[in-house]
Amino acid sequence: MVFSSLAFIFVFLPIVLVFYHISPFKYKNIILLGFSVLFYTLGEPKYILLIIISMMINYILSILMYNNRNDKEKKNMILFTIVLFNIGILIFFKYYSFLIDNINIIFNSNLRVKEISLPLGISFYTFQLISYIVDVYRGKIIPQRNIIKFSLYVLMFPQLVAGPIVVYSDIEKQIDNRKITLIKFGQGVERFIIGLGKKVIIANNLGIIWSEVKLVNQSNLSLLSAWIGIIAFTLQIYFDFSGYSDMAIGLGKMFGFDFLENFNLPYISKSITEFWRRWHISLGSWFKEYLYIPLGGNRRGELIQLRNIIIVWFTTGLWHGASWNFIVWGLYFGSVLYLEKTFFKKLLKRLPGRICNLYTMLIVVIGWVFFDFENISVAIDYIKVMFGFGSINVDNLGMYLLRTNIILIIISIMLATGFFDNTLEKMKKFFKLKDLTLILFIKFIIFIISISYLVSESYNPFLYFRF
Repeated sequence: MVFSSLAFIFVFLPIVLVFYHISPFKYKNIILLGFSVLFYTLGEPKYILLIIISMMINYILSILMYNNRNDKEKKNMILFTIVLFNIGILIFFKYYSFLIDNINIIFNSNLRVKEISLPLGISFYTFQLISYIVDVYRGKIIPQRNIIKFSLYVLMFPQLVAGPIVVYSDIEKQIDNRKITLIKFGQGVERFIIGLGKKVIIANNLGIIWSEVKLVNQSNLSLLSAWIGIIAFTLQIYFDFSGYSDMAIGLGKMFGFDFLENFNLPYISKSITEFWRRWHISLGSWFKEYLYIPLGGNRRGELIQLRNIIIVWFTTGLWHGASWNFIVWGLYFGSVLYLEKTFFKKLLKRLPGRICNLYTMLIVVIGWVFFDFENISVAIDYIKVMFGFGSINVDNLGMYLLRTNIILIIISIMLATGFFDNTLEKMKKFFKLKDLTLILFIKFIIFIISISYLVSESYNPFLYFRF
């Protein structure tokens, strides 16, 4: 069940909200946990036992590690065991087939690959569990002994299947004592509607453009079609994932929780370094806190820094999927980041902002080609066409897509760069409109249009659900 489905919006969510808000506070965690288990069971019934077992093992061993906090050897052994368990589960379900395929290629063997479906949200909740156990090890947090509260942290449905990755210390106090007010509930509804509109009205329609372009044989692809297609995907993945994050944050507020922001207008960035501070913020923060800094960060010389960047970005790519194109994508960005930190930092500061933004977006767009094409050679061929190495510059498909989607693309760019937000603020000041009046009207229109699309559309994927 996805948040942008009629079943979730008109059946599951209203039922949860009614039971949750009519209950005394002491029962709210139990109710939210129960519905979270139901939510995951409806989406992935055969793996509900897996996530519960993983959660229980982390729960028990975190307490055991804390109880042995003065015994360094035993504490280290427990940490190693639980991290190995968490990563082992992730590797088995997500990378088993990938590893067997590559072993067959390297050793010319013929090992049989058993098809294993990917448990919903495993990449996200595994990282949450690892961050929890490491923070207990560091003494940053005291392990939660109440099994209901710990289970709620792991299983809470708004952020369970596709993030944002929530660190326990960020919501520890909220689990015990959170403010549930009508104002916060209203803010949550507004945020959910914004995310729904991003996903249903914008991302889904941009995805259709990209799907059409990808169907074209590379030899028949024109420069125009290639650019329209990848611009559509660049915008689609932003609105798809940031829309989901908005819905997750909005749902959290409806239940009294404040999740940290996951996106901050990444496409206005003036460097790749800045881009990755604005894109999927919770994942970037996780890798920095739990991998880059423990490896030594940039404190031990350029050679060690280069090693750490390679490890982090290899892992970042691999986290997104069991395929070489994701690894190439990760190393591609890692290489650019290293070059920026060591060679281009001063140059980028001297260049005009628009030039820096153009450079950043060019790097990002090329990166999205590697991200979405599983076959690396096909991705390279696509990039060649983008830069005029194909046999066709303009074709009928490109002209058709341009004529029929130019307004959608322009509006999407304006939204992705914050232009509409700034314009809205100016309108409110000029017409002396009260925030509530204008906002409620706009949100109502977005909601009605979104529901209309959901009633008539069959194309409604969430890109990050596969990660």
